[in-house]
Amino acid sequence: MGVVATHVSRRSCPCGTGLPYDDCCGPLHRGEGTAPTAEALMRSRFSAFAVGDPDYLLRSWHSRTRPSRLRLDPAQRWTRLEIVDRTCGGLLDSTGTVAFRAHYRDAGQPGTVDEHSRFVREDGSWVYLDALPR
Repeated sequence: MGVVATHVSRRSCPCGTGLPYDDCCGPLHRGEGTAPTAEALMRSRFSAFAVGDPDYLLRSWHSRTRPSRLRLDPAQRWTRLEIVDRTCGGLLDSTGTVAFRAHYRDAGQPGTVDEHSRFVREDGSWVYLDALPR
């Protein structure tokens, strides 16, 4: 498993739900369950960036589009997630999209990433497929 900051466990989850990390994305990162919706997977992936867990990011990536390895920039701090829109991706769906804005700080400077991500079920679990072109 990736290097996950243990100090996060009692704090609010980075994904923005307001729940403690250990009750929200922590179990997913530890492999103790799967995300029930595409949005929940998106939130857990943001949290994985925030806590520095590249292993979870790779595990939650579709086998067809997953890179062979992933290196996270330790200087980049992911600070906030905004869900902008979502389509499908519910409990009974097999596909879904989530548009989001992820806020970060890099070398003390703020930045954002805007993406419209596609999610599908692979072997029954939600996985990140790719980003829709702009």
